[in-house]
Amino acid sequence: MILRTNYFDLKKLLPILLVLLSGCELMKEKVDLVIVNAKVYTVDDSFSEAQAFAVQDGKFIAVGSTDEIRDVYTSDQLIDADGRAITPGLIDAHCHFYGLGLTQQLVDLVGTKSFDEVLDRVKAFHEANPKSFVRGRGWDQNDWEIKEFPTKAELDTIFPDIPVALERVDGHAYLVNQKALDMAGIDWSTKVEGGEIVKKWENGYSGITGVLVDNPMTLIDSIMPLPTLEDKVRALKDAERISLNHGLTTVNDAGLDRSTIELIDSLQQAGELSIRVYAMVSNNKEEVDYFINKGPIKTDRLNVRSIKVYGDGALGSRGAALKEEYSDLPGHFGAMITPVAEIEALAQKLANSEYQMNTHAIGDSANIAVLRAYKKVLQGKSDRRWKIEHAQVLTEGDFDYFEDGIIPSVQPTHATSDMYWAEDRLGERVKGAYAYKTLLKKAGTIALGTDFPVEDVSPFLTFYAAVARQDTSGFPEGGFQMEEALSREETLKGMTIWAAYSNFEEDEKGSIEPGKVADFVIYDKDMMTVPVSEIPTIRAEQTFVNGIVR
Repeated sequence: MILRTNYFDLKKLLPILLVLLSGCELMKEKVDLVIVNAKVYTVDDSFSEAQAFAVQDGKFIAVGSTDEIRDVYTSDQLIDADGRAITPGLIDAHCHFYGLGLTQQLVDLVGTKSFDEVLDRVKAFHEANPKSFVRGRGWDQNDWEIKEFPTKAELDTIFPDIPVALERVDGHAYLVNQKALDMAGIDWSTKVEGGEIVKKWENGYSGITGVLVDNPMTLIDSIMPLPTLEDKVRALKDAERISLNHGLTTVNDAGLDRSTIELIDSLQQAGELSIRVYAMVSNNKEEVDYFINKGPIKTDRLNVRSIKVYGDGALGSRGAALKEEYSDLPGHFGAMITPVAEIEALAQKLANSEYQMNTHAIGDSANIAVLRAYKKVLQGKSDRRWKIEHAQVLTEGDFDYFEDGIIPSVQPTHATSDMYWAEDRLGERVKGAYAYKTLLKKAGTIALGTDFPVEDVSPFLTFYAAVARQDTSGFPEGGFQMEEALSREETLKGMTIWAAYSNFEEDEKGSIEPGKVADFVIYDKDMMTVPVSEIPTIRAEQTFVNGIVR
């Protein structure tokens, strides 16, 4: 039966219909934010997908289909995502957040293709920004046609009276001029354990080259002007802006001193810094003792409950500690920055506290030394979640240590940055390097980061490197050691819920579920479905922290 009415009947009914509709809206629960018509990767236990969610007081309160959410909730802020992908806020499990901000104030040497280009950038920067101490960061001799460490000769000519310190991209070497060496009291007889003052003997010349690897760098650090409070605040705000623009809502800063941690806390409490920070305390005895005695510090945006330790140096500067000599430098084994005995003593100290131990280990010798120290002191202790930061080169039997609850925290773009020369350094040992799938199988979880500013900040390059194991030009064809690639689901988990787990924060973040903080990202493309080659071009269109776009 067809019901019919005329225009005048409808005109009489319209006010009644409006009242009924208004009543329906009044029956709904009003919330701060509603997102509908999205493709939501919740990253919950079943890796389920949803279409919509509601946010109130900075937390997710309901997740479901568009109809389910709209039937129950209403909001003055309703966003129709028009089918776009949404994930939990991304977590960088290992980076140098404060360091990224400071590098914005230095000469940018990333991507230089020759030492001449390095010199040109330094000269141009100093002419535009004259300073009493010239600093730069980002050079990598492996990207140059002549893949050798530079020397200070040209810097001495250009800057005879102004100290210059240029940091290698990995943060494990400086190139400095003679003025800086003189100010730091470094000469031929200077000896520092845990690194190298590189010297050269050729063509009748013998002398210090100006390259300092690992621990000798601290002698230069001691003569550098300290950043002012204004410099530090600007650095933190610059780093936050860059990070949020890339969809990062939590960053694990791998090594901070007390004053910087307290500054971060004060800026967060004042509402001037919204990003969440998992702070690893730098391994300085006085500060380690201070934080151990104080106990973990936890606010809604800051978590301080771990100590960052340097086991060895980096592979690119041949500072990584290897069991056997470098394939491309006979007689050279790299070095431990922190002696094994000190690592073992600190591990025992931290095992008796509530603090997590997160140790940088690149070479296979460093990895096994740290893993053995962990195993010894963690016997009988449960759920400590200690991490190996980088876990870069391991020999076959050493992977088994990760079965005991130790978490590998790795940076996939290291594999695609190093793949051009890693085999030169390691020979056959490269098969046990950048072995992310093997580490995941052994540990059951893996935390993913970038190590920025050593690598690019972009988490989409992290995602791409983990899945494709190629550079952005598609090299090498078929991928680098593809048996160690991660799936897209594993990669997203490593950047969200597994990273949160590694921080003891899986109950509050890392997935889009009721009760968790409303940190999420809306993208212009779906990283889970687009062709792999498009992943590096993905953009975070909007990044939300506590349900507020940042």
